[in-house]
Amino acid sequence: MNGTPRALNRVLLFIIGAKLLAVGLLLVLLATVPAVATWWHGWSAAVWAAIEDTFRQTRFPGREESWLWIVAGLIVVAIIIAMVAWLSQQGKGRANLLVASDDDSDIDGDVRIGGGVAEQALRAALAERQDLAGASVATYEFKGQPGLRVRIQPRQGVAPHLLAAEVSRLVEALDLVIGKKTPVLVHIVSGTRAKFTKAERVR
Repeated sequence: MNGTPRALNRVLLFIIGAKLLAVGLLLVLLATVPAVATWWHGWSAAVWAAIEDTFRQTRFPGREESWLWIVAGLIVVAIIIAMVAWLSQQGKGRANLLVASDDDSDIDGDVRIGGGVAEQALRAALAERQDLAGASVATYEFKGQPGLRVRIQPRQGVAPHLLAAEVSRLVEALDLVIGKKTPVLVHIVSGTRAKFTKAERVR
C-alpha cells in the first residue's frame, strides 16, 4: 500500500546476493584448488598491467595524473546520489492526516483528523481480542487519498474470512465516527508466534 519499490528492492537484493555468492565461491576455490590460484595470479597480473597502461595513456599533457580519475569520481558521486534517492523511497507513502476539510469529504468547516486517531482506536479494539497474536494499524497515502493498512496475525485455528469481516465492521463503525468512508487494506499474516501461542479455537 505504501510507495516502497519492492520490485526494485528484490532485483537489487538478487544482484548483490549473486555477486557475494560468486565472490565467496571464488575465494573458496582460490584457497582449495591450486590450479585456480595459479590462473588467478596470471589473470590478475595481466589485468593490472592493462589498467596501468590505460592510466598512462590518458594522462593530462605535461602531468602525471590521468583524467580517468575524474571519471571515476563522477561515477562515485552518481552512485551516492542513486543510493540516497533509493533510500528516500523506502517506506514512502505514510500520511499524517486521515480527514481534511479541503478533501472530497462531506465535512463542513475547517476539520483535521490525524491518522493517529484512527490507528489508536483500531489498535485498542483489536488489542482486546483473544484470537489475535498481534495487530498493527498505519495510515498511508494511496493514489492521493489517505487510507488505513490493518495488519493482523490470527492465532492458530482462527478463520481468516470471519476475522476480516469483523475487522471490516470495526472500520465501518470508525467511518461513522469520522464522517468519511476510509479505504482499508486488511493484511492477514501467519507466523511462529501464531502457531505456538496458546489460545482457544474461535467457534
